[in-house]
Amino acid sequence: MPKWLRKSFVVLVTILTFGMITPSQAFLATDVNTGKSSKRDIIEAETGFLQDEQQQQFVNDKETLIRELVKVAEEQSYIKFGNRIKPVIEDEFKEVILPNIETAIEEFASRYPDESIKDLTVTEMPSGGDSEKIFNIFNRTNKQDIIRFHVRKDHPPQAGFWFNFHYHTYHDQFQSHHDLGSIYWDKNTPPKWMS
Repeated sequence: MPKWLRKSFVVLVTILTFGMITPSQAFLATDVNTGKSSKRDIIEAETGFLQDEQQQQFVNDKETLIRELVKVAEEQSYIKFGNRIKPVIEDEFKEVILPNIETAIEEFASRYPDESIKDLTVTEMPSGGDSEKIFNIFNRTNKQDIIRFHVRKDHPPQAGFWFNFHYHTYHDQFQSHHDLGSIYWDKNTPPKWMS
């Protein structure tokens, strides 16, 4: 039997049985061409599959973490908006701003060191009043902020009030604004956050 077919069979059986059953070693060790065992090929096939499986598990964990961060980010945003602002801007926030937040988190997570990605979490409570902070993503082991998401109330002359969503990163000590989008409020002054 060709080597590629044997390797495929091993992988298929392992996947179908969730690794609980593997083909017998006699089947794997038989080499049709020489009649000798091909132990090196077996080890390469098994370790290669394990590395692929571990890599896939890490990718799934990373995607799960990103989804969880986005979910908590959405919840924290709604807490920040409060009962008076949320009903007015919720739909536009979901359509315009939230996908941009998700993209920012995904881009950031892709550049963050792989071994530390599991240590990222979202701060517990947004700030109220007139403060800009919605939430921060920080490293729970060293308690340092990594990325800060803010919303600012802008009032350009004769243009009403706008909510400007943006974020800052630790790469430049949180100096640069990275724009996520803006949502129009009204000509009247918006209420304080969390009201």
